[in-house]
Amino acid sequence: MSEPSHPRDGDFELVTLRNGHRAVRHLGHGEVMHPAVGPWQEALRLYVEQPGLADRLRQPGPPLVIHDVGLGAATNAVAALTRARELGPDRARDLHVVSFEVDLAPLRLALADAEGFPFLQPFREACERLMKHGTWSEPGIRWDLKLGDAVPFLEPEAALPPADLVFFDPFSPASNPDMWTEAVLARVRRHCREDGEGALLLTYSAATPTRVTLLLAGFYVGAGVSTGAKGETTVASTRSETLAAPLGTRWLERWERSSSRAPHGATLTPEVERRLRTHPQWR
Repeated sequence: MSEPSHPRDGDFELVTLRNGHRAVRHLGHGEVMHPAVGPWQEALRLYVEQPGLADRLRQPGPPLVIHDVGLGAATNAVAALTRARELGPDRARDLHVVSFEVDLAPLRLALADAEGFPFLQPFREACERLMKHGTWSEPGIRWDLKLGDAVPFLEPEAALPPADLVFFDPFSPASNPDMWTEAVLARVRRHCREDGEGALLLTYSAATPTRVTLLLAGFYVGAGVSTGAKGETTVASTRSETLAAPLGTRWLERWERSSSRAPHGATLTPEVERRLRTHPQWR
């Protein structure tokens, strides 16, 4: 028998994008991971180059911790691991990636397609060990997996190293609404580093409800780089001064006129409006 044109594993299948890149699609809601420019280009631009990961790793200090929320096919995590490995002796601090994922099918599919996902191959053994044992390491780099619903791993008492960077990349609010609520993002915020430069959260969504939810969860919020068809993404921070393009009062004025003013998973109440208008971002 010939191989199927779209190999499948559980709820996922491999597809070829119009630009020729391979990607993973969910069979239920049909959402494709990294649909615009392909997974590798988006991962590098949004999650590695935008926060200056290489420069951060060149600065001496404690291990730099990434909370990778939505491992998927491991593209974002492997992009960070690749950059750390490329630095070689120029890397002055360790890298510790903690990935959260409920289903490893996308990673299994991507690993089985070496031609479509060549960037995974240098870390093939790492991925396989991560899936089997929940952890992998080499000198100066550690990668851990939290397998299952992410929320219990993000409880306040959870033993997580504080994040310097958060790659927030679950399926969209339309397909995976439970991961985009204020309650979940507030949990993410509580596990961010408070000292030094604080922490950055990077996500592909620039929707008004996403930014409202991040503000309510305790972040400062700004515009992020474009990726493919997206004119903007979003960067959130625990410190306002670290944002390159913070949202200003003009954004707040547009929000006042918007038809999508409520946070994800909630209704717009007078209390929500008050909290947003009095957020310290506008001071």
